[in-house]
Amino acid sequence: MKFSNLSVLYINCTLKKSPQKSHTDTLMKVSQSILKKENVTFETIRLIDEDVATGVYPDMTEHGFDKDSWPGIFEKVMAADVLIIGTPIWLGEKSSEAQKLIERLYAMSSQTNDKGQYIFYGKVGGCMVTGNEDGVKHCAMGILYAMQHVGYSIPPQADSGWIGKVGPGPSYGDTEFGGEKLKSPVGFDSDFTNRNTTFMTYNLLHLAKMMKANNGYDNYGNSRKEWDDGTHWAFENSEYR
Repeated sequence: MKFSNLSVLYINCTLKKSPQKSHTDTLMKVSQSILKKENVTFETIRLIDEDVATGVYPDMTEHGFDKDSWPGIFEKVMAADVLIIGTPIWLGEKSSEAQKLIERLYAMSSQTNDKGQYIFYGKVGGCMVTGNEDGVKHCAMGILYAMQHVGYSIPPQADSGWIGKVGPGPSYGDTEFGGEKLKSPVGFDSDFTNRNTTFMTYNLLHLAKMMKANNGYDNYGNSRKEWDDGTHWAFENSEYR
C-alpha cells in the first residue's frame, strides 16, 4: 500500500487522566480512522498518564526527580515517522502538558543523527486542537513553530481543530450537555474540521513518505558535526567572514 511502511505517534496532551473522556482524543480518532484504512501503523500516548517529569534535560532522574518516563517515550518518538501533538485549549493556550512535551522534545534537540544533523531532521510533525471559544490557530502556531525549531518538518495544512461557541457549552464529540441528550455528537458534522483533519493526515503522510524515500535531508550545509569540525560550506567565502 502507498503509506503502509509509515508509522505515526499521537501524543494527547489532555489534562484528563484515563479513563476520563478526552475530546482531543475523540478528534484524533478521526485522523486515526484514515490511517487504519491506509494500513498505517499508529500509537497514542496520553502524556498525563505517564510519569513524565518537568524539565529540559533528557533524563530528569539525573536532576532531582525520582521518576521520569520520558526516555522510554522518546524511543517511541524516534521510532515514528510522524508525530502529532494533540491539545485542548485553556485560557486561549495549549495545555500545560503540551508545553511540557515541547520542553522535553527541546531537551533532545541538540542530539545528532548519523549524518551529524539534529536528531529530529527527517521527522514530520503536525497538531490537533480542541476547545471552546477561540484559540485553535494560536495554539497550532506555537506548537508547529516549536516542532520545526527543534528539527521537525511541517507540511502544508499540518493542523486541524474544532472549537465551540463562545461561553460554556458542549465540547467536541459530546452526546449530552446540561443533562440533556443531543441529537448528534457535537462537531462530527463540521465540514471544516473533517476536511482539515483529512488534509492534515494525508499531507503528513505524503511528506513522511518523501522523507523516508530520500533518507531525510542531505547533510550538505546543515550538519552540526561538520560545522563544529570546521566545515562551513559557502559561508567560508562569505564577506562576513
